[in-house]
Amino acid sequence: MNIRTDLLLPATRAFLQRPKRMLIGGQWVAAADGAVFVSEDPATESPLAEVPAGKSADIDAAVQAARHAFAQGPWAAMRPSDRERLLLRLADLVEANADELAQIEALDNGKPASMARAVDVATAASFLRYMGGWATKLHGESLDVSVPLVREREFVTFTRQEAVGVVGAIIPWNFPLLMAAWKLGPALASGCTVVLKPAEETPLSALRLGELIVEAGYPAGVVNIVTGGGADCGAALVAHPDVDKVTFTGSTEVGKRVGTAAMQRLARVTLELGGKSPVIMLDDMSPEAAAAGAAQAIFFNQGQVCTAGSRLYLPRRHFDATVEALAGIANGFRLGAGIEPDTTMGPLVSARQRQRVAGYVQAGVEDGATLVCGGPADTSRGHFFRPTVLAGAPDSASVVQEEIFGPVVVALPYDEIDEVVGRANGTPFGLAASVWSNDLSRVHRLVPRIKAGTVWVNCHNLLDNAMPFGGFKQSGIGREMGRAVFEHYTETKSVMIAV
Repeated sequence: MNIRTDLLLPATRAFLQRPKRMLIGGQWVAAADGAVFVSEDPATESPLAEVPAGKSADIDAAVQAARHAFAQGPWAAMRPSDRERLLLRLADLVEANADELAQIEALDNGKPASMARAVDVATAASFLRYMGGWATKLHGESLDVSVPLVREREFVTFTRQEAVGVVGAIIPWNFPLLMAAWKLGPALASGCTVVLKPAEETPLSALRLGELIVEAGYPAGVVNIVTGGGADCGAALVAHPDVDKVTFTGSTEVGKRVGTAAMQRLARVTLELGGKSPVIMLDDMSPEAAAAGAAQAIFFNQGQVCTAGSRLYLPRRHFDATVEALAGIANGFRLGAGIEPDTTMGPLVSARQRQRVAGYVQAGVEDGATLVCGGPADTSRGHFFRPTVLAGAPDSASVVQEEIFGPVVVALPYDEIDEVVGRANGTPFGLAASVWSNDLSRVHRLVPRIKAGTVWVNCHNLLDNAMPFGGFKQSGIGREMGRAVFEHYTETKSVMIAV
């Protein structure tokens, strides 16, 4: 199978043909040692582009550029309204190039271009606009203080919210463009500068976004993009002594290492990590409605979603009928390259990820689960994996306890609500959950008992720019989006003036 170049826009073809360089200090540069790696199309395993393999020397150059831009030059002198205008201009450029960006995402990640256009690109533009609006609304507060030891003086006291400084941002491969926007938006609105490291599997949309950042008129060094592997490039960014704040989205395993390294030098850190989200169907949901909701929760983005609803809790009396209906939905997906218009599920991002997901399914069967449908797709090329439904695994099984990050759901029967609450909370994760019922009285009693950063009711995987997002337990530290995100990109300074 080869890439369908006949389906590519001229702009997409032109981007793929351009030499790929990193953005450092406003210049497009190769890696200091000239090293490269190949980005491939996961649907065809064909090479897309050679990309610089940045290492510590490249990270150091990018951090120095970001530090200079933060402390001196036009960015340091910009007012909040100037930062707002730049973010709005960038959002307009993302929107104007939406079809090209969607194709780049489909080629590099594998997801359907139609989904990338409607979700990834549209949401990225919307988020940048939302964050642009916040640039002029960040402020401290005045305080009426009591200083008991100095009663003969009056005091004017207030707080300031000041940009934290240079931000090292590491993003994952499942939503490359959108995650870049999630990191850049609040950092730039706050007045920070950024060194962005995209995932090695999916560097291309970040590099195209870098071109749009330059076109938007951002001063040199405000945004730097360094491509490379996690062990060389990412680790160097986290450990760099001149990075004031690290923000990481990825697996819990890697996030723990990132957090430990950042805290070694007391850098500010936020971590948006893994999940094992329960989907709880109450007994007033019909099997058909429950199956449709469960499919929405798990099969979106090939299941490569940190909030994927990978544990499906069903009332025992509806269990068999719901599993049968869900299998029918799963078998209706059309697997294919993301660039093809009739594809409804693309490949997984890499051969390693396909092998990982297959290993979990095999382990689940060995632990006692029934494979209802799905498994690795029988294709000569491409990292395809069919939507998969497992039924009846014990709660101790790895498919119940661990994040799979693929289109795999395990259906589990329950008898009582108290039982299902304990089981839903019974993993190390707490990123998200959903409850499905038309009985809102029962729902309202259930929601406070679920230990998760987001609880959806009668929906799943839906987010809004104003809605803080993050996890309990080992699903992370801090929040993305909303007003809450600025707590992580600013420092609070107290000022007291004796008058």
